[in-house]
Formats: sequence, C-alpha cells, structure tokens
Amino acid sequence: MHDNDSFAPMRPRGRANTREERADIAERSLDDAFAEYAVRYGLTVAGDNDPTTDGPPAGDRWSTWDESAAGERGPQPYPDWVITELAAVDTELGVLKTGKEADVFLLERAVPDTDRATLLAAKRYRDLQHRMFHRDAGYLEGRRDKESRINRAMAKRTAFGRDAIAGQWAYAEFAALSALWSAGVAVPYPVQILGTELLMEFIGGDDGVAAPRLAQLRPDPDELDHLWEQLVHNLSLMALAGYAHGDLSAYNLLVEDGRLVIIDVPQIVDVIGNPHGRSFLDRDVRNVGAWFTARGLHPGRVDDLGELLAAEARLSG
Repeated sequence: MHDNDSFAPMRPRGRANTREERADIAERSLDDAFAEYAVRYGLTVAGDNDPTTDGPPAGDRWSTWDESAAGERGPQPYPDWVITELAAVDTELGVLKTGKEADVFLLERAVPDTDRATLLAAKRYRDLQHRMFHRDAGYLEGRRDKESRINRAMAKRTAFGRDAIAGQWAYAEFAALSALWSAGVAVPYPVQILGTELLMEFIGGDDGVAAPRLAQLRPDPDELDHLWEQLVHNLSLMALAGYAHGDLSAYNLLVEDGRLVIIDVPQIVDVIGNPHGRSFLDRDVRNVGAWFTARGLHPGRVDDLGELLAAEARLSG
C-alpha cells in the first residue's frame, strides 16, 4: 500500500474563469432547473434584478456563508480556498448532475474585484412533490430525532414526516462528510449546509468539468492496483470510524488526476447502531469489488477486504 502522503488533500482552487468562460460553461447545462430552485435558494432570475438596488448581478446571490449557524459549516481549520468574506457573490454556472433525491449544480463563490474565487458543488435536495427517496427504512434504522412526534411522523410517512426525512438526508450527508473529512477519508470538503442545500468542494478542473466517475475509466493494471489500494485505505478509515457507505459502486467514486474520491454519502450507515450494518458493509465491498475483478483484480483481494473491514468495524468474531 502507498504511504499516507500519497493521499494528500485536494489542491487549492485557482483563479476563476472569466465571465465569458463561465457563460460558456453555463450554456452547456443550465436550463429550467435554475428557475425551479431560484426562489427556494435566494437566486436572482436573470432580467429580474433592479440596477438601482444593492443586489447582486442577475443570476447571482450574495454568499450564504453568514446564514449558516454554528455546526452548519465545515470542519476547522477551513481550507485556504474556502471563501468566508461576506462581500462574496455566488454565481450559478450549470447543472452537474440530476438525481431522484437531489440535483447538483456548479456554483462559483467569488469576492468581486479580487482574485478570491472558488468553484463549489451545490447539492439541493428535492421538495416533497419532486423527490423519490428509496429504501428509507433500512438506511434510517439507528437514526432518531430528539422529538418523539417527528419520529412518529417519520415512521408513518406523513407529509410532515417525509419532509423531516428529507432534512435528515441533507444533514446526514453534511455530518457524514464532516466526520469522514476529519478522519482523513478522501471525500469532498463540506463547506456549509443551509436548509436542504449542501455546498461542498467541487471535484474537477478549474474549467468547470467534473472529474470522471470510476465507472468511466479503463485503467491499465498498474492504475487499477493503485486505485484499489486507495479504495482499501479509505474504506478502512471509514470502518474504523464505524461507517459503511451504504450504496458504494463505481458510479459514486470520482477519480481526479489519479486520486480516488468518495461521493454521495447521505445514506451512510452506522454499522454498530444499524442492525443490518454488516450486510451494508458486505454489499459495498461486493458491488465495487465486482467492477475491479471484471478488470483484472484477483477476487481474493475482494474477499480479504471484506474481512478486513468487518474486523476494523468490530463486527467479526
């Protein structure tokens, strides 16, 4: 296995693209989805801004950094690229990914008239009418809200309870990313959460192109081995912290410049608190292991990983 130095944090983000370059990015993907979220997340619809007011440019909003309360910002110390200035403006650049539970947008947070700018991924969980949460019961076992009425509503799947579940997904992902980042796992840094919008580190290039999923790659034997070692390293750290991803596959692993990054963790499982924790752990290994063995990895290494993670999560024996 490579030493820990080979799993360094992501590089700081450089200067943002020009307005013209950002417009090109936006044209590739920004569509009616922006209008759907504009009201919910305080975005200015293009053409609606009043130049006589002190509002941000059309299509932008003021940074929401100061709106997140204690516990709703990422682990400290904040990385150098995180912009905390209250004068910063958020600019929508396009849609990165659409899903059944949430959509992910590309956003630039920048301080006007300076070189302080960074790209962020804005994950916005869908409202009650537009989302489809699957297998809630299995994933939510072991999670409880402090108010019993909320627990009852969630159990009965009332409208209020389903909204509470949506909130739990958003906050569960933010809390999971925070815990995993602090434990040294290669995940996007969680910048902040506000309601059901999670802002996190964008894994990709300064041109706004996201890093490819593992499923898109065709690695040679050496690259495959290096990616597997990174996976073992990160899953071991997760297991030691008592977690399983819960839905791991080659589709929620990104590879940026050879570095493996784990994404999409709202369903993360507490393998001790959840009575099916071992099953989730085994399924993660089985699913992602199938991709690696199909490309030449020896099946015995997958079996070894399953036993290793169970031991480190204190589930064996």
